[in-house]
Amino acid sequence: MKKSVYSICGMCAVRCPIRVEVENGKVVWIEGNPNDAAMGRSLCAKGASGIALEYDHERPQAPMIRVGPRGAGQWKIVSWDEALDHVAGKLKTIMEKHGGKAIALSDRGGPYNDLTKAFLRAVGSPNYFTHGATCERNAHHAVKNLLGYGRGAVKYDYKNTKHMVFYGRNIVESIMVKEVKAVTEGLAKGAKMTYIDPRASVTAGKATRYWRIKPGTDYALNLAIIHTLIKRDLYDKDFVTRWTTGFPQLAEFVKPYTPEWAEQETEIPAEEIVAFCQEVAEDAPHVIFHGGWMNSRYPDSLYASRMAVIINVLLGSVEMPGGMWFAKGPGAAGRKGLKTLVDLMPKPTDPRCDGVGTEIKHIDAGPGLIHLLYPCIETGKPYPVKAYFAYRHDPLLANPDPEEQKRIFENLDLLVSIDVNYSETAWHADVILPEATYLERDNILQAVSGLKPAFYRRQKAVEPLYDTKPMWWIVKELLKRLGKGDLFPFETIEDIWNYQLKDTDVKIGDFDAKGFVSLAKDPIWMDRKDGLKFPTPSGKIELVSSVMEKAGVPSFKPYEKPSTGPEGSLRLTHGRCGYQAHGQSTNNPALHELLKENVLWINTKEAAKRGIKDGAMVEVSNDAARGKIRAYVTDFIHPDVVFMLHGFGRTVPAQTRAYGKGLADQIFAKGLLSEWDKAGGGVTLLECFVNVQPAS
Repeated sequence: MKKSVYSICGMCAVRCPIRVEVENGKVVWIEGNPNDAAMGRSLCAKGASGIALEYDHERPQAPMIRVGPRGAGQWKIVSWDEALDHVAGKLKTIMEKHGGKAIALSDRGGPYNDLTKAFLRAVGSPNYFTHGATCERNAHHAVKNLLGYGRGAVKYDYKNTKHMVFYGRNIVESIMVKEVKAVTEGLAKGAKMTYIDPRASVTAGKATRYWRIKPGTDYALNLAIIHTLIKRDLYDKDFVTRWTTGFPQLAEFVKPYTPEWAEQETEIPAEEIVAFCQEVAEDAPHVIFHGGWMNSRYPDSLYASRMAVIINVLLGSVEMPGGMWFAKGPGAAGRKGLKTLVDLMPKPTDPRCDGVGTEIKHIDAGPGLIHLLYPCIETGKPYPVKAYFAYRHDPLLANPDPEEQKRIFENLDLLVSIDVNYSETAWHADVILPEATYLERDNILQAVSGLKPAFYRRQKAVEPLYDTKPMWWIVKELLKRLGKGDLFPFETIEDIWNYQLKDTDVKIGDFDAKGFVSLAKDPIWMDRKDGLKFPTPSGKIELVSSVMEKAGVPSFKPYEKPSTGPEGSLRLTHGRCGYQAHGQSTNNPALHELLKENVLWINTKEAAKRGIKDGAMVEVSNDAARGKIRAYVTDFIHPDVVFMLHGFGRTVPAQTRAYGKGLADQIFAKGLLSEWDKAGGGVTLLECFVNVQPAS
């Protein structure tokens, strides 16, 4: 018997809408949801490998409690009752001694975190974290303190643009299916693309202009671009006058940063910078300067990102087809939004342990700064944190300096991993609670903002293959054992869905036909003449940010040359490719066949100086670690840097395909757990330098 199930992919954080074909209780086909016009039937390699994940026996199959030292891989397989009783017992002891605030949880953020935040509120903790400090916090605060909108609300109309500009945003390999389709459609219609990166990624191959910029100098380039736009009167004076504050201060600040000066910093010729500015001014306002995605790179990443967004403002490319626009929620369509689970819970009275929202007031308190959780765990200040849940998040892989993390984790009384994979963190945990795969579970409903807002549903396609459970059930059962069950009065996922939909005119059955419910018939645009709305204190675009200035953080920071590291060293950079979802896909049976290990990109001339041949093994080392990897010698990378795909060098023996394959970048990032961009919150992941030489 065959059936189709409309759901949401779970192979990466993009969460594309999909159609799953099931035959005799087994998943036989996955494709994009054809009811979603922007998606169509398209699916990336990661999405197609969901079937391989589902039937992979090398994933956790039942709850497990550690019986040996942390990280030793000595486990006892137990029932869910025993595992949950064990976790709840530990939590009760911690809460009795230190209060609920001693519990922390991190996840990957996204549309389902209403559930995890509700769990923490129910136990009385404010300490919810996401992976954002190692990804998007700088990019988020760059737009938040400028436009009033968060990064997730700032969108780009690639399909109708005339020129798109990306700084290290390897958009073609990211891979967000809808976004990539829009980019390729825009290029097919004649749009130009400028790609700026020390390494020529696949996106560079699609570009009409590629600048191999000196690493760490994006901020210098943007200062020179703004200098040129203003000096040559290439900006939209009417838009700037009507909708911004702080323009005179900006104009004065960029005066010294000429294209000639920038050439010395970036290695991009001054005449090319000027020609580029004239080109984008002619294409304005149908121009996109992407503000960045994973911007946890350098100490000035907030400012580099902020200036990129300011260029959009100067060119009038705001709430404009072919430019930048703001996602609209149900309210913009005159509809009610979903009820939230956190509203059922009492708000914690204790401050966050990381100081965000109290001592650090210019950073959004919601997802916190996870690197600042570690000193709390280690020192017990401002109060002890003794339990840590890592849900769909692998801090030992995502955060720098895993050995330092492990040392600090010894101060925890309880470390729990909830995941569908044996993550690095799971293998070091006290308890593994295996979540059902996205094909085996229902999730809480998801509200998607856009030009046409909608509600989406992830629906279970098949029954769990192993003894695994959905997160909503795990939350329910833990809260019952902690005496908090009355705060979460749901027994089934349908109970939760009905609660979420209570104030709307949407019913559960409305999702059956398409998998989603659209809340608007036509795209919703603001009136650029009189109706632009910016949720900033001034109601305008704040080139000089009142939030930043009030916190003592300058809106415009003088440029500083990037660090160069010890003599003879190279900056270690990392990323991913189009058929890889960082560390969570390296052991996938299908994707592993495409990519068994990573290699080290190194510039041809630099390799020759060091006696390194293409394809030969090299040794990468610094004072934190050393390891071997195969060299990929190429002209398409700056001589000051080397590059490897992230997520390799796995240490979990249960993942036999990925175990020991390739090299992990994070092991070389000694000390970077405490190095971060104070203006934006992001960890400076690329302030890592290594020596590279032929392997003995």
